[in-house]
Amino acid sequence: MSADRYRPNTAGAALRTAAALAGTALTGAAAAVAAGRYGAAAALDPGGPAGFTDRPVTVRRVRGDTVTLTRTPAAALPGVYGLLGAGTHARVGPELPADGAEGTVVRILEAVTSGRLRPGTRLRVTPQVYAGSPRTALGFDHRDVLVPGELGGLPAWFVPGTRDTWVIAAHGLGAGREQALCVLPFLQDLGLPLLLLAHRGDDGAPMPSGGPRRLGHAEWRDLDAALRYATGHGARHVVLYGWSTGAVMALRTAAMSALRARVGGLILDSPVLDWQATVRALATVRRLPAALGRLAVIAAGERTGLGNGPAPADLWPGPGTPPVLIFHGPDDTVAPWQTSLDLAARHPDRVHLHTVPGGRHAAMWNAAPAAYEETLRRFLTPLL
Repeated sequence: MSADRYRPNTAGAALRTAAALAGTALTGAAAAVAAGRYGAAAALDPGGPAGFTDRPVTVRRVRGDTVTLTRTPAAALPGVYGLLGAGTHARVGPELPADGAEGTVVRILEAVTSGRLRPGTRLRVTPQVYAGSPRTALGFDHRDVLVPGELGGLPAWFVPGTRDTWVIAAHGLGAGREQALCVLPFLQDLGLPLLLLAHRGDDGAPMPSGGPRRLGHAEWRDLDAALRYATGHGARHVVLYGWSTGAVMALRTAAMSALRARVGGLILDSPVLDWQATVRALATVRRLPAALGRLAVIAAGERTGLGNGPAPADLWPGPGTPPVLIFHGPDDTVAPWQTSLDLAARHPDRVHLHTVPGGRHAAMWNAAPAAYEETLRRFLTPLL
């Protein structure tokens, strides 16, 4: 995992330009369109996991298997998280009873996977608890494969298993292939092969014209390509597993792929089912002016193609739709939990919603790993 993934890039420039446009006396349709496009670019490129935009934490003390951090909302989250900075990555467990200085958090230090933790080191809290490939991060043998996609080859990690049901993982907004590593040991215990896909716009993958981030509207075709790859290499059935916008990719693939009959189940973590609400939330995170945020929603609809198409949840269910497991919770400020609640209420025979209190966007596993994996076990076992 590169620290570059968590540094603002084009988003910072877009935000500055958008703010400048918003603060001038420019009027007219052209200015509004330009401002909206800049605002949409800023909102859709959060410079890291979309639900983790807190200020960095500072290491105060490292002692044995504990680390003391400055207290922020992210630093005090329940569960297991990563700490990421330039050349440094560590994994921390739950908070311990406070015995340090006021304004600090003492957590279990599970591992330092790269670099060193020293007093004064500034890091960001991230839901991606493992850094590197399946082999370097967890010791699992894997193959680097290239999935033929419509824009070119898509890099992927393939971790073999003993079953002919595969899991294909699709990461979400601001994340990368490493997002799925948290569930890799669990899936391997079940004997499930796992294909972790890099889709368009990711490092090493083709860059679409107009830039990346279509909230799953275009990226789903890369997941469809991975489905073709899997079924062409021995998969009898496939479970699509998506986080955030990756969950939208899974929904679209299950509804629209020519191979949708081979999809045996869907696992959706923090699905972006109301894209307008998500763009508004991200615009707020980026501190865009309210008027610019409204323009950003319009521009994002045009940029993604969602403005003239069905909402992700409206694509499903249809005849032969596979069972769906949703992990979501009321503390997700990026993708509204209510939409998942409504979907499960409309289709109680096909959709199971596992509610995760305290889980931030696309970090439902982090908040309560044991309960998350037990729910996964109960869902997956009948599908094997």
